[in-house]
Amino acid sequence: MSKYSSEDPEEIEIKLILLGDQGVGKTNLINLATEKEFNQYEESTLSASFSTLKMEVDGIKFKVNLWDTVGQEKYRQIVKLFFTNSNIVIFVYDITSAESFKGIESWHEEIIERIGDDIIKGVVGNKIDLFENEAVNEEEAEKYAKSINAKFLFISAKCDSPSKFENYLRGLLEEYISKNSLKKEKKEKEKRIRLNDEKYISRRNKKCALYEIFTWKNIFRSMFSRK
Repeated sequence: MSKYSSEDPEEIEIKLILLGDQGVGKTNLINLATEKEFNQYEESTLSASFSTLKMEVDGIKFKVNLWDTVGQEKYRQIVKLFFTNSNIVIFVYDITSAESFKGIESWHEEIIERIGDDIIKGVVGNKIDLFENEAVNEEEAEKYAKSINAKFLFISAKCDSPSKFENYLRGLLEEYISKNSLKKEKKEKEKRIRLNDEKYISRRNKKCALYEIFTWKNIFRSMFSRK
């Protein structure tokens, strides 16, 4: 079911959570989307926080809450609490760390166990600017993403433009629209508005016509009464 924003009844609110081991660049990806910048000295997330991104896809307005989570193992039980009501999950790994790639498998298992497999999923390989130290090749990662029905992205939060990650998010939202039949819902809503407008115009025209008849009757009555 779609959740509409309290700020704008036409706006759908989305909870998108990023999961991955510590240091894979989750915070930097969020900053790339919301602040359009990369911070080399970004501090590690302590538990969870979110930033908001407004987007419009296929004529549908979204308020996307991007949840940044701590990646340290000792905080995993706390992170699980933030899974609730998530619409989209992105599993992030560092291409120079085979361990972080293996880590997204366990994060995926946690998500399935906690909220089921119906959630829209993405897999992001970050830090491709460090390709010389690549520990996980793109083909292997993309194959894994396909196996869990996730949309794949290879990116550098440091060097790539914000539009690259924004377009990726747009693709995930398009999947959300398709999965939740939002285009149909929007068209039906527009149809109801149009029909209501037509009914209002029809009623108004009838009232105007009756008023005009009433006015002419009064004019004729006044003319004949003078005679």
